[in-house]
Amino acid sequence: MSADERVSDVDLTDETLSVRMRDARTITVPLAWYPKLLGASPDQRKNWKIAGGGYGIHWPDLDEDLSTEGLLRGAPAPRKS
Repeated sequence: MSADERVSDVDLTDETLSVRMRDARTITVPLAWYPKLLGASPDQRKNWKIAGGGYGIHWPDLDEDLSTEGLLRGAPAPRKS
């Protein structure tokens, strides 16, 4: 089976973001890495869409986008200066 890094599902808790990929891998990262998601309401967090041909996640209420590439690299959101 080859790696399929496209998103199949997203789960958020108050502390973590978990992204399940089509190849059955799940990446879980601290929600603190993504301040927009951390500060969002539960309804805003639940309102996500698969984007970028399956290689990204978009939260329209928050104008937040994450890629599976960034998640696999373990890349937190850039800090605002």
